[in-house]
Amino acid sequence: MSEALVEIEDLKVHFPIKSGLLFDRTVGHVYAVDGVSLRIRRGETYGLVGESGCGKSTLGRGLLRLVEPTSGRITFDGTDVRSLKGEQMRRFRRRIQMVFQDPLASLDPRQSVESLLVEGLKAHGLHRDKAAVRDRLRSTLDSVGLPASVLNKYPHEFSGGQRQRIGIARALVLGPELIVADEPVSALDVSIQAQVVNLLGDLQDSLGLTYLVIAHDLAVVRHISDTIGVMYLGSLVEEADGDQLYERPLHPYTRALLSAVPIPDPYVEDRRERILLAGDLPSPAAPPSGCRFRTRCPWSQDRCARERPELRVFDDSGQRVACHFAEEIRSGALRMHEVRAELVRPDADSPPDVGAGLIQTRPDLPAP
Repeated sequence: MSEALVEIEDLKVHFPIKSGLLFDRTVGHVYAVDGVSLRIRRGETYGLVGESGCGKSTLGRGLLRLVEPTSGRITFDGTDVRSLKGEQMRRFRRRIQMVFQDPLASLDPRQSVESLLVEGLKAHGLHRDKAAVRDRLRSTLDSVGLPASVLNKYPHEFSGGQRQRIGIARALVLGPELIVADEPVSALDVSIQAQVVNLLGDLQDSLGLTYLVIAHDLAVVRHISDTIGVMYLGSLVEEADGDQLYERPLHPYTRALLSAVPIPDPYVEDRRERILLAGDLPSPAAPPSGCRFRTRCPWSQDRCARERPELRVFDDSGQRVACHFAEEIRSGALRMHEVRAELVRPDADSPPDVGAGLIQTRPDLPAP
């Protein structure tokens, strides 16, 4: 179970910004994913968390090459995914499937459930034996808790939870090894979320699946994930085992995320650490220099503006963190300072760093 099924090395996905009336010219880039490295072991669930706009979904789509990576290396079971072309890539996609965030938008409303499920089989030439196809569809629907009678119905006739089960069945029908689940429960009610999360766990146990689960709900990620990675502005800032990350968060951004999760105990809730981040996420078209999080970090120092921290192993536990001062913050040797959000109006001649201009740290202010 420790064998790496997926290895991503320094993956970058940059989208060009075009301008011009007659001739398009590239005037900049959106750095959606900017140097992410991670590995997913066979049979495990890797949870990827972060706020909206941090590049989680783009990373998942880049893994499947639904968007073409700008640079980096993707290895799946020893195969260099980025070297595959044309028919090779089409056949390879049978091994990696995706469950999309919006179950209604990802299902064609003009196709029946049977047509939706058979479509993938036809694409890979697995539809010729009609009796075998029928048995395969019934077995797949049964594995996601749906009766065979849904085959003749259309997506609008189902609830959100049922539609998500159909989306999972569409991914399972080809017998993949890896499923990328992009916010699989964010559009569902809490009770239905639990059903879908438990379903994913049962399918993993019975079929030996490997998951990359992209989510922003920390409770869901903790329940289902073996390893958790935290993304911020296109970069991976921390990675650890599920329980370890919640018990000992090292990166300031991870600590801020966990401090925002409510605890159903008023005594503990009133006395625990609270970290309120000032300002909004900087623009991915002009990320701050150095550490991407420095414009909102209450522990930011001068070095953070000059050097971008590498994702490094913190200690023997294997927990990884991208922070210059993780040890000092953990020990309490480095004190928090106030982060004040300021509106900056740039001069036309000398535009400032967009990310740093939105929110500026003030190390000269006294500690709170």
